[in-house]
Amino acid sequence: MTGRSEDQRGESGARLLGEPMNASELKLWFAQEVLPLEAALMQFLQHNWRNQSDIADLRQEVYVRVCEAAREARPDNTKAFVFRTARNILINRVRREHVVPIEAVADVDALNLAADEPSPDRTVIARDELRRLQSALDRLPDRCREAVILGRIEGLSGREIADRMGITESTVSIHLANGVRALVDAFFAPLSDRRGKQ
Repeated sequence: MTGRSEDQRGESGARLLGEPMNASELKLWFAQEVLPLEAALMQFLQHNWRNQSDIADLRQEVYVRVCEAAREARPDNTKAFVFRTARNILINRVRREHVVPIEAVADVDALNLAADEPSPDRTVIARDELRRLQSALDRLPDRCREAVILGRIEGLSGREIADRMGITESTVSIHLANGVRALVDAFFAPLSDRRGKQ
C-alpha cells in the first residue's frame, strides 16, 4: 500500500520523537505543529516584552531556534517546546540588556568591548539567506505575497490586512498559511533543489 492513513502517520511520528528529522520531515512538522501556534506565540511575546518593535524579530528567532533544535531531535510536546524556547530567548535578551547600564560606565573604552559586527562569513550567509527569501517571496502569487508582506514584514493584524486588501479575514489566513508554507518549502529545500529552480 502506497498511502498511509493519518493514524499510521501519527504512530510513525510518535516513534520519531527524540530522533533527528530530515528536511522534508522538518518542513512538515513546522507547518503542522509550529505554525498553528503563531497567534498564541505572538500574544505571549507581546505580553512579556516591552518593546513591541522587537516582536517580529523575536518570533523569527524562536522559529529559527525551534527548527535548529528539532532538526537534531524532534520534541515530544511541540507547544511546550516552542513556549519554553520563547521564554529562554526573552530571559537571555533581558540578561544581555541589563548587564551594565552604559550610563554607569565613565570610560566606555575601559570595558574593552569587541565590536559587535558579524564576521565576514556570517555576512555572506545572511546575504544568501536574504536573497533566497526574496526569491521565494517573488515566486508567490500576487495576493498571497501581498498578505505575507503586510502580515509578516509590516506586522499588520489579520483584520488590518483584510481591510487593506478588501478580503475576509479567513481569506487572509489562507493566504498567510499558503505563503508561509511556500516560503518554508523554499527556504528549507535541499541545495540541489534550489539550484534547479534558479
